Amino acid sequence: MLYTRLGRTGLEVSRLCLGCMTYGDPTWRGWNWVLREPESRPFIVKALESGINFFDTADYYSAGESEKIVGRALWDFARRHEVVLATKVCLPMSEKPNAKGLSRKHIMEGIDASLRRLGTDYVDLYQIHRFDYGTPIEETLEALNDVVKAGKALYIGASSMWARQFVKMVMTQRANGWAEFVSMQNFYNLAYREEEREIIPFCREEGIGLIPWSPLARGFLAGNRPRDGEASTRAKVDTLAQGYFGSEQDYRVKDRLDAVAGRLGLKPSVLALAWVLSRPGITAPIIGASKMGHLDDALAALDVTLDAETIAALEEPYAPRAPQGHQ
Repeated sequence: MLYTRLGRTGLEVSRLCLGCMTYGDPTWRGWNWVLREPESRPFIVKALESGINFFDTADYYSAGESEKIVGRALWDFARRHEVVLATKVCLPMSEKPNAKGLSRKHIMEGIDASLRRLGTDYVDLYQIHRFDYGTPIEETLEALNDVVKAGKALYIGASSMWARQFVKMVMTQRANGWAEFVSMQNFYNLAYREEEREIIPFCREEGIGLIPWSPLARGFLAGNRPRDGEASTRAKVDTLAQGYFGSEQDYRVKDRLDAVAGRLGLKPSVLALAWVLSRPGITAPIIGASKMGHLDDALAALDVTLDAETIAALEEPYAPRAPQGHQ
């Protein structure tokens, strides 16, 4: 396993982060591909055995069940100081008032609830899952600072939003001497590269680690929705992916990926992830695994080195598209 620093911090993380949305309750949102606890644990064990020390979940995933599963598995198979544990807050936990967003109330209650479910006294990285348009950023940022000061989180991070929003938040933290975001969890893959315009350059300039979600375009680049053929179990019910990918432009990117992968003797999923890993500023893409082959492919991508000609060939079919993933 390869390790690197998370942004400009001293924290060392594996170059792959295991995303744990896959582990929880298959009745949640009707996502029948989500794995229950007995089926989930072997993936966490294999990740640990492979040297992955970075695990990302969220209170929202399966309404807290993912945090419970991840917490129990990590404490059964690893020591607390050996892992870097990340979770998130913002998305709705119920339909009740104050059960969502980034108010001081929800953040303070959210971190305590996440710690109980995870079975730990602190998380290494506490992230805002999205931008909250209804709460002043000063309220959010001061609450996050207090979470860090209380020792409940060692670092804080953010996820997909407009660059202007992220810049304003970081500058507000800096102006007030509050704990600053050390990471950005953004939407980035061969089929969606709009983050290269502003967010990625800003994060690189400021030493903020990039831990992109959906590096395989929610499975599209791995072939879960072929032009002519049956979609995978997940692709059939993943309405988010259906809204993001499936245009003729997307299939041009996929066709080029398949052609280059064939020339190199690699699986398209391995090559697509290797491309993300090769991009400047990327700390650790967040990978999902519901089959052991998914984890094998992700690990194989670490051994792939791409030359400039191959990278250019992969990137050539891309065309600008509307920003996505912020809501």
